[in-house]
Amino acid sequence: MGGWENRPGQKLLIRGARVIDPSQALDEVCNLLIADGRIAGRTAETEVPDAAVLDASGLICAPGLVDMHVHLRDPGQTHKEDIETGCSAAAAGGVTSLACMPNTSPALDNPAVIGDIVRRAVSAKAHVYPVAAVTASLGGERLNDFAALKAAGAVAVSDDGRPVPTAGRMMEAMEAAAALSLPVLSHCEDLSLTRGGIMNEGAVSRALGMPGIHRGAEDVATAREIAIAASTGLPVHICHVSTRGSVALLRDARRRGVPVTGETAPHYFTLTDEALRGRDADYRMNPPLRTEDDRQAVIEGLCDGTLSAIATDHAPHSPEEKADFLRAPNGSIGMETSLAAGITALVETGRLPLSRLLWLMSTEPARLLGIPAGTLQAGAPADIVLFDPREEWTVDPAKLHGKSRNTPFKGMTMRGRVHYTLLEGRLVYTAE
Repeated sequence: MGGWENRPGQKLLIRGARVIDPSQALDEVCNLLIADGRIAGRTAETEVPDAAVLDASGLICAPGLVDMHVHLRDPGQTHKEDIETGCSAAAAGGVTSLACMPNTSPALDNPAVIGDIVRRAVSAKAHVYPVAAVTASLGGERLNDFAALKAAGAVAVSDDGRPVPTAGRMMEAMEAAAALSLPVLSHCEDLSLTRGGIMNEGAVSRALGMPGIHRGAEDVATAREIAIAASTGLPVHICHVSTRGSVALLRDARRRGVPVTGETAPHYFTLTDEALRGRDADYRMNPPLRTEDDRQAVIEGLCDGTLSAIATDHAPHSPEEKADFLRAPNGSIGMETSLAAGITALVETGRLPLSRLLWLMSTEPARLLGIPAGTLQAGAPADIVLFDPREEWTVDPAKLHGKSRNTPFKGMTMRGRVHYTLLEGRLVYTAE
C-alpha cells in the first residue's frame, strides 16, 4: 500500500474492490475512502491527496464480521486464550467485533470484571463487547444487577454453558433485561435429558459405545424460551441452534410474530456426527454435531430467514485437555475459519448469495447486539474485511493465530481467504 503508515488519522483509499454492504443493499465495484478511522464514503477518484492507496482489485470489501458468541477464556483460563490472542485470531478471520461470553473465572457477573475486560481490550485487534452473566456466579439463582453491568460495558446477558434452570428465573431475567434494552442470549439445554452424554445420541454414538446427548435436550429448552417470549412479548435469542426440531420451533414462532431470534455456527451447517468416528475430541462440542438431516435443516433455516445470525461459539482448549476423547471438555475454535466455512458450504453450493452470508455474519449480529458495526455507511467506524471469495486454502492448525488449535476444520480445503482486516481504519491483519 503506497504511503501507508498505519497511524491514527491517516486517510486510506481502498481502490477497485467489489464493495458489498448488506446494510445499504450495496454491491458494486468502487473506491472507498477512509479518514480519521471512519468511512468517508465512496468516490470515483483513484487518487486522493494525502491518502495511502490499497489496491484491492479482485477482492471483496465488506463490513468487518461481528461474532456474537465467543469464549475468550479471560480472566482465569488464559492458558487456553486471552483477550490479545483471541482478538488476533478474530482479525485473521475478518472479525472486527466480538461478544465474549461470561463463563470465565471469575464469571462476568459484576461491574469490576466487566470494566476490566473493556479497559484491557482497548488496544486489541478487535472490538470486545462483554456479555454479562444472568445469575451470580452462573449459579442459576440470584439475578445480577443488569443496570450496573450495562453501565460497565455489557451489551447482553447470558448464562451460556449453564442454562438458566427454571422458567420462572428466565422470565424474571427477560423482564429485567428488556427494561434496559439488553438482549438475553439463551443456551438451550435441558440437563435432565443430556444424561452425561458426550456426543449426539444416534447411530454413531451407538456404534462407538459412547453415551449420547438426546436432541430433546435442546428442543425442550428452545420450546420453553419460545413459550415465555410468546406469552410475555419479551424478546429472547437462542444460541447455537443444531437440531431440526429447534429450527422448526423457531420457524413457527417467528411466523407467529414471537420476538425470538436464533443463531447457528459453521460446524452445524458443515459437519455431522460422522466426524466423531475417529474418536477425536476436537469434534466434540455442546450442542454436539448432529446428523445430516439436522445439518440440512440448519441450512434451510439460514436460507429462509428462520435463523438470524451465524456465530462461531469459539471455544479454545489446550491440546492436553483435548487429548482424552472421553474426558475432554466440549468446544472448538472457529473465528479464523468462519467466513471460509460459510463461503464453502453455503455460497459455493448455491444455497446463499454472498451478500446474504455477510448479512448473517455482520449486519444482523450487530443489530441484535445494538453495537456500531456491520455497515460501511458514511460516518461508521472503518471496520472492514477484504477477502478473495474464490481463493482456496487448507486449514493448518499450526498456522492459526490463537493459543489453542482445536479446530474441527483441520486439514479441510476451503474457499474464501481474508487478505486484510482493518479496525477503525488501522490495518490489524495482512495475509502472509
